[in-house]
Amino acid sequence: MTKQIEALSFEDALAELEKIVRQLESGGADLKSSIDSYERGMALKKHCAARLKEAQGKIEKITIEADGKASTEPFKISE
Repeated sequence: MTKQIEALSFEDALAELEKIVRQLESGGADLKSSIDSYERGMALKKHCAARLKEAQGKIEKITIEADGKASTEPFKISE
């Protein structure tokens, strides 16, 4: 039985998602299996995105103020 998605690490969820994509791209599954795989893939994608957002919230950028003191601020991906 497959683990519940919420219990998967980011790496495990991403590996399963990649496997599903390869399986769907091959076109070898019947329609019902393809739909089930697609739905699980979407849930895995959502889980991975949430894990990345959570990790982003934990990362801080260290900055040096004009007076030489170090401080931190939230890190933005665009930087």
